[in-house]
Amino acid sequence: METEFTPWISLLGGVLIGLGATLLMLFHGRVMGATGILAGLVYPASKSDFAWRAATVAGMVTGPLVVLAISGAMPAVQVPVSTVMLLVGGLIVGVGVTFGGGCTSGHGVCGMARLSPRSIVATGTFMVVTLATVYVVRHVFGG
Repeated sequence: METEFTPWISLLGGVLIGLGATLLMLFHGRVMGATGILAGLVYPASKSDFAWRAATVAGMVTGPLVVLAISGAMPAVQVPVSTVMLLVGGLIVGVGVTFGGGCTSGHGVCGMARLSPRSIVATGTFMVVTLATVYVVRHVFGG
C-alpha cells in the first residue's frame, strides 16, 4: 500500500484548519472539534448555536467544490481498504472519541495549541494507536 505525500497541499490544509479554529475561538469562544460540532448540530443548545455549527459542517462538505472551482478537478480520493474495514475503523474511532472526550481535531488542533495536558495525552495516544494500527494492517493483515 503506497501513499502520496503532498507537503504543500497538506501545509495549506493545516493553515486553513488552524485559521478556522482560530476564527471560531475568536468569534464564538468555542473549540473546533468535528465530533463536538456534529453532536451539537444534532442536539443544538440554541438557534445561534445551530447556525455556526451548520455553517461549519457545510464548509466541510463543500470544501471539495472549492478545490474544483480553483483547480478544475475534484480532489483525488483513494480508499485502499474494504467497506468492512471502513466501518470497523469508524466504530473504533467513535469509541475512542467517546472515551477520549473529543476527537483528533479538537484535541490535536485546539487542545495542543492551548497546551491542555488532557489534549497532549489524548493526541499522543491517538498517534501511538495509529502507528500500531498501520503496522498491524500492513504487516499482519498484509493490506
